[in-house]
Amino acid sequence: MAILPRFADKWLLSRILEVTGSAPVRLRVKGGADVSPPGRAPVATMVIQDRSTLAALLRDPEVSFGDAFMDGRIEVEGDLVRFLEVVYQAMERSPATRSWYSRTASKWMDWWQDNSRHGSRNNIHRHYDLGNDFYKLWLDDQLLYTCAYFPTPSSTLEHAQIAKMEHVCRKLRLRPGETVVEAGCGWGALALHMAREYGVSVKAYNVSHEQIAFARERARAEGLSHRVEFIEDDYRAITGKFDVFVSVGMLEHVGLGHYQELSEIIHRSIGDTGRGLLHFIGRNYPAAFSRWIRKHIFPGGFVPSLKQSLGVLDPKNYSVLDVENLRAHYAKTLEHWLERFDKSRHEVAAMYDSRFVRAWRLYLAGSIAAFRIGHLQLFQIVFTGSQRQPMYWTRDPWYTDTDAGVEDTKPVVEKVREKVKWKHAMS
Repeated sequence: MAILPRFADKWLLSRILEVTGSAPVRLRVKGGADVSPPGRAPVATMVIQDRSTLAALLRDPEVSFGDAFMDGRIEVEGDLVRFLEVVYQAMERSPATRSWYSRTASKWMDWWQDNSRHGSRNNIHRHYDLGNDFYKLWLDDQLLYTCAYFPTPSSTLEHAQIAKMEHVCRKLRLRPGETVVEAGCGWGALALHMAREYGVSVKAYNVSHEQIAFARERARAEGLSHRVEFIEDDYRAITGKFDVFVSVGMLEHVGLGHYQELSEIIHRSIGDTGRGLLHFIGRNYPAAFSRWIRKHIFPGGFVPSLKQSLGVLDPKNYSVLDVENLRAHYAKTLEHWLERFDKSRHEVAAMYDSRFVRAWRLYLAGSIAAFRIGHLQLFQIVFTGSQRQPMYWTRDPWYTDTDAGVEDTKPVVEKVREKVKWKHAMS
């Protein structure tokens, strides 16, 4: 009598393997049948605990896998990141990712998680207000939760995050006395860096209460409250005129349907003579964002193609001066985050539970895989108003201080090391 269930399990496993594009992995029912593609060595094994999970995987592979992994009904034996890499690559060629069910579910989620003023506040609260103590366990010491910039592959995460802020500031060619508005400021590190290191005044907006409270306290402690104003409000509430607009890691939370609003805000802020920078996760072509991530990690998230992102700039005739793709840097950043998260998993479980730990581990590992294989990109776009001349002749000022007659040609990497030493000496 056990032969029939075992045959059924093997058939279901074969169908799941087919749906996922016959990735080079082994699929196994706990204590029962297993399958793997012929002639290809599996890179890891996915162990499924029960038949109800098998059926769910056939109906909706991505969300069912994530939910079952969270619950412990699926385990991966082997390197989780490598497993996800080969599955993502195979599924890109699978029609299951473009099924009627998947498209319909994505459209329903777009409506349910719309980033209106009320919806955006709720979406941001569910992710960024999980508690500062949680993020302190695995981010760098300044709590930067965006892609770092690694001057060398061996740079520390702290070093690379300061280098990222320097990279942004140099691209914007900040000058003392200028005014900057930042949309989506996180825990405030970039706003404080711009004010401290470049002598600008910053208004920084964010709807996360915990992040704003942290940023305000840090500004007070560093004596920068007179130069940096942290405002707990939506980017659509930005008022005033500024020289510079900057947004690092916020465009992913705007949503395609609200790009026109953001375009209006940017133009209202810097007009035709200002300049700005957008730093955001993107992709090579338009596609729906992961429903599992939107369900459990980033509600309201949307990852645009480069062409879609220009819908923020085109309506107001902004000139794109530079586009840089830091995809490899984000993969490296995530590797640091996952390593630190794994070291802190017991503390995280004590704050929440083991299900939460598995969900975030899958999110971080899946993000590494997506950046490694090119499913996700990290774009930085520098732009300027139609009535402003280009800010630099070459990219040299980004990497040395050879600019406008300045004689100091010390590489930026050396200056970043000095800032890291200074910061640790002060802490």
